[in-house]
Amino acid sequence: MDSLQLDHYCINTLRALAMDQVEAARSGHPGMPLGASPMAYVLWTKFLRHNPANPVWPNRDRFILSAGHGSALLYGLLHLCGYGLTIDDLRRFRQWGSRTPGHPEYGVVPGVEMTTGPLGQGFATGVGMAAAERSLAARFNRPGFPVVNHHTFCIAGDGDMMEGVSSEAASLAGTQGLGKLIYLYDDNKMTIEGHTDLAFSEDVAERFDAYGWQVLRVNDGNDVEAIAKVLTEAKAETECPSLVMVRTILGCGSPVADNPVAHGAPLGAEAVRMTKMRQGMPGDRDFYVPPEVQERFREVRERGEREEATWRDVFAAYQRDWPEEAGEWERRMGGIRPRDWEKRLPVFPAGDRMATRSASGTVLNALSGVLPELVGGSADLAPSNDTLLKGKGALSREEPDGRNIHFGVREHAMAAFLNGMALHGGFHPYGGTFLVFSDYMKPSIRLAALMETPVTFVFTHDSIGLGEDGPTHQPVEQLAALRAVPGLVVFRPADAVETAAGWKVALERREGPLALVLSRQKLPVLGPEAAEAIRGAYVLAEAEGGTAHLILIATGSEVSLALEARKALTAEGIPTRVVSMPSMELFSAQDAAYRETVLPAAVRARVSIEAGSTLGWERYVGSDGVVIGLDHFGASAPAEILFREFGFTVENVVEKAKELLDR
Repeated sequence: MDSLQLDHYCINTLRALAMDQVEAARSGHPGMPLGASPMAYVLWTKFLRHNPANPVWPNRDRFILSAGHGSALLYGLLHLCGYGLTIDDLRRFRQWGSRTPGHPEYGVVPGVEMTTGPLGQGFATGVGMAAAERSLAARFNRPGFPVVNHHTFCIAGDGDMMEGVSSEAASLAGTQGLGKLIYLYDDNKMTIEGHTDLAFSEDVAERFDAYGWQVLRVNDGNDVEAIAKVLTEAKAETECPSLVMVRTILGCGSPVADNPVAHGAPLGAEAVRMTKMRQGMPGDRDFYVPPEVQERFREVRERGEREEATWRDVFAAYQRDWPEEAGEWERRMGGIRPRDWEKRLPVFPAGDRMATRSASGTVLNALSGVLPELVGGSADLAPSNDTLLKGKGALSREEPDGRNIHFGVREHAMAAFLNGMALHGGFHPYGGTFLVFSDYMKPSIRLAALMETPVTFVFTHDSIGLGEDGPTHQPVEQLAALRAVPGLVVFRPADAVETAAGWKVALERREGPLALVLSRQKLPVLGPEAAEAIRGAYVLAEAEGGTAHLILIATGSEVSLALEARKALTAEGIPTRVVSMPSMELFSAQDAAYRETVLPAAVRARVSIEAGSTLGWERYVGSDGVVIGLDHFGASAPAEILFREFGFTVENVVEKAKELLDR
């Protein structure tokens, strides 16, 4: 068997393993693996620099399967390359507790660089990974020491190309000139509903050329030599990203080839047997890996070990010649903060007035000198979001280590890009926009939470307090929607001190993202006790005499309203406690004893105050409590008028509280 024949034998083994996984599960997507196995095989065995013995080697190439429904193909590659995925794991494809879930999940098995499945997400996230690589290379590489030198590869399908987030990200990648970004397009011209012409007749090549990408073609997706030739060309291009369009056939070689039914259902035992035999594989053997194929993939593992060993020799010399840079590289890639970094957090004097968005900007700039990993920007709203790092340059092809990222009006791509930077390592990325536009980012925020990536989402203009822009820009349901995302910490500070506490939590948090929700309008600085906000909720003002008859719970700008209402209630002889609750998630994570000290069960008279949806507040006020919120859209008017008209006044809070106590 010559080398080319062996290549095809390996490819058909991947196809057979994919069919077997889907057949065993009686569920899955065989069509994509049957068509895309040749390009995946060529990439993984001849171009991808990776070491299965150390899946987290920092200088590995990153590979993303954006078409995550083709997970059976990725699992076959991971098994054959030696990532610790066994045949038994493949047999348990899509089953409870298996290491081979229906779509690839980050953290479940080594070698999966990100969770994919929602189409377009992998495409957009890879752009952030490539930008991270280029930025770190500009910061740490020295002549003769290319310690950061790797590519980001992705396989994307027609569905990825249709999703809007891919268009946003592709435009940004072209503008940035990310020359180490190489995407293979599984161009099978087929969707679940039929041929792509039903809904997708554009010229993809022309579109990507207009974005500033190099576009290359392979007319036959089974031609491994042509795929290798074009990938060589793509790697040679350093000034712009490359799209390799590979014409494939959905379900290639099966009885339902080039048919939509091949996409998302098992082929059936007889069709699998026939397909295997057509491809030179034994039709009656499940999960069979020929010895020749095992040997070819052993070469991949051995090459990966040699490549990492060579890199480690270079890095050892780098440590000798550039010890400070090497130490900083290891610190950042390890996600370790510098000693005493939190001492740089600014102090805000009580009695001042400051919008929490402005306080956030002050914190960012105070920390930017000691935390070079702090990198981010805004979806064209940096002056409004206060996300600009002064004097730190703009990330671009001309200044690849700039720390301010201009995302343009691309909220969804921004969120995915931030995920990519965090997954790559070496950064704590953040991105800002108005809270109401978090809706545009929701799929990527959800994936950040699912993958537990340490990203900070900065959302300003958090309520009707933004005023005259009106209901299109005034968030109502967004806080409740974000709080519904498992693993996402939502933090709405009441003042500048709580804002600094929120950033402290975000920068110390390793197990997931945080949404910092900030005001446009100025708020009074409460005082140093607000630093207790790191616990999610705390007693900001105790009832006179120490025994509360009523508890007011508030977040954000409504905390100062609660304090004023407490004064009025106290004057009427009603001992009232005020609890600031910037983060329900952090408070819920506290032990029961602490939660009881803040919200004692014996005090059933409780009123919550928040200028947003009332959904969820019943958890804290109980069946006897009152929720003052906003379950309708806002209006265009000055903020002070809106707060008055919608009941966010001392008089209304006092009235509702007294009605509650009189029940």
